[in-house]
Amino acid sequence: MKTKMLSSIISSVLILSFVTGGTINTSAVPLISSTSTTTTTTTPIKHLVVIFQENVSYDHYFGTYPNASKFKTDPNTPSANGLTAALLNNNPNGNDTVDPFLLNRSNAMTCDMDHGYSAEQKAYHGGLADKFVEFTGSDNAGCNPEQVMGHYDGNTVTALWKYAQHFSMNDNSFGTTFGPSTLGAINLISGQTHGAIPSNNGSDNGGGDIVNGTLIDDLDPRFDDCSKAQAMMQGKNIGDLLNAKNITWGWFQGGFKPTSMTAGGKAICGSTHNNIANVPQKDYSAHHEPFQYYKSTANPHHFPSGSIAMIGK
Repeated sequence: MKTKMLSSIISSVLILSFVTGGTINTSAVPLISSTSTTTTTTTPIKHLVVIFQENVSYDHYFGTYPNASKFKTDPNTPSANGLTAALLNNNPNGNDTVDPFLLNRSNAMTCDMDHGYSAEQKAYHGGLADKFVEFTGSDNAGCNPEQVMGHYDGNTVTALWKYAQHFSMNDNSFGTTFGPSTLGAINLISGQTHGAIPSNNGSDNGGGDIVNGTLIDDLDPRFDDCSKAQAMMQGKNIGDLLNAKNITWGWFQGGFKPTSMTAGGKAICGSTHNNIANVPQKDYSAHHEPFQYYKSTANPHHFPSGSIAMIGK
């Protein structure tokens, strides 16, 4: 039963496979490599792109997909695992039932819901998933906790819905651990969040962010010049597997390009932008970059691709 809305337990995942021919260009990793070979494939897929929406549930963007008042869908669009009529109109969340409600373009700025490890466990309520208003709805000044039940549709997040019309959409993406941003990103590339080790300049166990070797909260990655309190991960991720097959890959994230470098070659991440409310925001968040937690796949100094030919690979 899918009753959660803005929780990060489930993240929106779109998988874009670009059909461009019968061969695939593969190059040695790391990204700065420019060595390439051509290999014949059994399918015409040349590039695979995964769009991962950080800190947003599937239902928040796609709960009513493919149905929206103005968005026109292909008549052959398959059904999706979203909000059923019963969950839209008779939802068990809230002390007094709070049904999901539609957000529009005037609601582009919303409050940040509580997506911590403990809050999400309480909200999930042993599988009943009926306590999200009480435990994850924001009670900050000016915020309405019922907003956790808000969702958009194709009339507002039009681009994502259009992508979904042409490419695969993962409407059943579940993480292994309750909690915020970092856990979802690490789950995406490794399938688990165990094997975490706090680094020397972090607290003894991440201040409770690492429990029995499992990461349950946001700690910056150890192998990143722009990190603060840090953790590192053991084990392998999808980057390691692609490296082993000499297949190029990349993780693309806003603000990764350094604004400057120290004399010792350390990256400084200082770029910002004003959001829709004209509030300055940092462009780069280290704990959103999962590959930086693994020494084998990290790019600590935020180096760019080694050649123009490698950009996008």
